[in-house]
Amino acid sequence: MRMIRTIAAVAITAGLVLAAVVAPRAQTVVQIHDTFYFIGEINKASIVMLAETGLVARPLAGRIAWGIRTAIDSQAAPGSPRPTDYFDFEPMVIAAAGPDASRMHTGRSRQDIESTYQRDYAREALLWAWEALNESRGKLLTLAGKHLETIVPAYTLDVQAQPTSLAHYLSALAAALDRDSERLQASYTRVNRSPLGAAALATSGFPLDRRRLAVLLGFDDVVENSYDANHLSSVDFATELVSVLATSALHLGQFSQDLLIQYHEPTPWIMIKEGEGLTTASSIMPQKRNPNVITGLRETSSTVVGDAGRVFLLAHNTSVGDYDYRRQGPVVQTTDRARAMYTAFSTVLDNLIVYPVRSLAEVNADYSTMTEVADMLLRECDVPFRIGHHFASELTTYGRGHNLVPKDIPYQEAVRIYKEVTGEKLPLTGAQLQHAFDPTYIVLSRRGLGGSQPDEVTRMLGEGRKRLAVDVEWVSAQRRHLQTAQAALDQAFAALIADAGPGR
Repeated sequence: MRMIRTIAAVAITAGLVLAAVVAPRAQTVVQIHDTFYFIGEINKASIVMLAETGLVARPLAGRIAWGIRTAIDSQAAPGSPRPTDYFDFEPMVIAAAGPDASRMHTGRSRQDIESTYQRDYAREALLWAWEALNESRGKLLTLAGKHLETIVPAYTLDVQAQPTSLAHYLSALAAALDRDSERLQASYTRVNRSPLGAAALATSGFPLDRRRLAVLLGFDDVVENSYDANHLSSVDFATELVSVLATSALHLGQFSQDLLIQYHEPTPWIMIKEGEGLTTASSIMPQKRNPNVITGLRETSSTVVGDAGRVFLLAHNTSVGDYDYRRQGPVVQTTDRARAMYTAFSTVLDNLIVYPVRSLAEVNADYSTMTEVADMLLRECDVPFRIGHHFASELTTYGRGHNLVPKDIPYQEAVRIYKEVTGEKLPLTGAQLQHAFDPTYIVLSRRGLGGSQPDEVTRMLGEGRKRLAVDVEWVSAQRRHLQTAQAALDQAFAALIADAGPGR
């Protein structure tokens, strides 16, 4: 079974698309509403507002509300067509409540209706993706906390550069995902603004209460300028959201590539567990255990970046008022795929195996500790850094030329090389030089803010957990806000129908 990166099963029930995203040994089901559902909610909010403002008399508004309810209920059965165009919805209401039912469209246009449900879709998909991100962040912090003293190689320009700890590396990724979460929160505040009541672009001759419409539909506020509401903000809220997700995808793409590079080695120090949905065998090469769950994460991350580009291309070189940039499909597709990406990331984190002895051996086999030689000469002996750097570079050249790892370089050769470089005696003892070659000493003895020393990484992980807790609560608060708004709309709408009386 391969990691599934898109919706696996779809069933439409009362406006919900039930999407089962299957990961090994787990199943997550998300509820995604459809266009018919959103049009129904928009009409419910509109008739409630029109009754409250007196633009439609309450008895008539109640009859129209009953017609809306009849239209919605008529499409509840599985297999119902559930039309996605307002032009198809309105006749259903008129058939139930009479010609006056078209008054529910007072002061509106299909333009602001479509702009509104575009944001409904994006808001819903964003919260699902964000919850998946937060789940993976928690797993990442937990994994990092287990490897404070696991020494691993770090690379710059694809060459082993310096030793660090696995916890330090993972905490860096956690910090990047913290920023992604910050960006999602900022994006959500702009997604969750209502264009409803803007009509086509300049409102209408009816004094609609746009802020009441926003409250009824769970929006935090309105997009005030009616021209902006439909035709400009509908571009930038979407491109901002997918940009945030694409940035996050870059982080996870880098992470997956770091893992996959390990599979170039005969004895990787970090790898995925073997098992169904995680690795696959080859049809011809019996030794292979392909890390499909990692390549799947990389592929999904790359596709999120590509999907985001599609949103930009649809908006590019369009005139204000065109429809291309208001298609919710590409935005929702990008956001839903990002959710699948975060789910795949969680699966990878759950199934990683780390071999600390192997990672330490990989560091010891190369020369990434040589910065510490120069640092120690400066710190302990007051030798200018550039002189110490030159000596460490010559020492590296000698060691590699003689097929030696740093700790095996004879001390007398180090003394000779230092003399050739400086004309002076090497001020470090043999024991000090061996200390400088020791990656464990280097990692554990760092002293800078944000460094690899365990106390500092522990502090950063603790701060990360605090930020995660705040973010989890913030998302939960948005869920509660939407549920409260939904309940208030349902109550007001039901009261309107009740006031119409049995004869309607």
